[in-house]
Amino acid sequence: MVQASDPSDKTHALIVAAGTGARAGLDLPKQFELIRGKPMVRHSVESFSSHAAIDRIWIVIAEGQEEQLGKALGPDSPHQVVIGGATRQQSVFNGLTAIRNGGGAKNILVHDAARPFVSHPVIDRLIERLGSAAAAIPVLPCVDTMVQINDNQLDQTVDRDSLWRVQTPQAFDFAKLLVAHERFPADENASDDAQIFRAAGRAVAVVDGDEALKKYTLPGDFGGERTLNMRQIRTGMGYDVHRLAAGEELWLGGLKIEHDKGLAGHSDADVLMHALTDALLGTIAAGDIGDHFPPSDPQWRGAASAQFLEYAASLIAEKGGIIHNVDMTVICEAPKIKPHRESIRRNIAEILSIGMDQVSLKATTTEGLGFTGRKEGMAAQAIATISLEEN
Repeated sequence: MVQASDPSDKTHALIVAAGTGARAGLDLPKQFELIRGKPMVRHSVESFSSHAAIDRIWIVIAEGQEEQLGKALGPDSPHQVVIGGATRQQSVFNGLTAIRNGGGAKNILVHDAARPFVSHPVIDRLIERLGSAAAAIPVLPCVDTMVQINDNQLDQTVDRDSLWRVQTPQAFDFAKLLVAHERFPADENASDDAQIFRAAGRAVAVVDGDEALKKYTLPGDFGGERTLNMRQIRTGMGYDVHRLAAGEELWLGGLKIEHDKGLAGHSDADVLMHALTDALLGTIAAGDIGDHFPPSDPQWRGAASAQFLEYAASLIAEKGGIIHNVDMTVICEAPKIKPHRESIRRNIAEILSIGMDQVSLKATTTEGLGFTGRKEGMAAQAIATISLEEN
């Protein structure tokens, strides 16, 4: 997630998660219900935070939901919390006001947490459309026959060619949306921000939506097995070895560690990052690190391996994938890994835009056996688990 220095250049995401979800019939607000193994709101946060064009995330919740949000996202999630109002419009306005007070933004994407599976391509289309329009929303055609009902009886058929299903996120010029909200009558209600923008006399462009952006509203939407079957679970494995040599720096998990020897290689020789990158590439059958960053290419000499890991994560995100967890093991006699373990976990979690509870790191020795036992080199292995939309 990029942090822009000038507020006028920023694109923010505002996730509306302040509802009670009464129609869902759950024991807790639906935005905190587990969907595909994660609290619903977490899916949206991870999608936006892993997109390079989103500079900051704001989440609107109801008063008293702070603890639930903290449990849902973990302590390291990059977001700002805003307390919402009695209606959706008031909640969004509170969020917009907080953004203005925080320095403002150029563009804003307003998204309902009840639509957890927002993909990067949808975000891309919306941001691109803002290059020529002040507002853009994702829409899908109506494919079923549409009718009017009166007194529980079929009245007449409605021309479906003129009807479209509206989704979120919806993208706007921030300053213009804020003015539209300020002018919107307090005694009126709106189900989305496009209505408020139109009420201010402004045009709203459209882009292609995504069927995956369904809204979770009723009890039947939360069927566990049916929901899980919409995605396939994939696992990838990575293994790497580098030689220890005098005069080299020792980089491990993206951190420089003081030691009498370092790892030798074409890049920074970060054996842990390389193993994890291969594991992530393996989840989508994208070859290995050498296919994408060949050691014969001089541009990668001395390169920080964090960019390799970011690249692998971006390939997964482009396919609509979700990284669920990574598990890594460093194999060496020295240095001791435990003093650096939490810092390495935190660094990798930030790079992958996942929680620290999804990053596991262990270390072991070979009891003096082999090249690692003789302190000639270090090895690392990694396993990554992701999920992808079923084709």
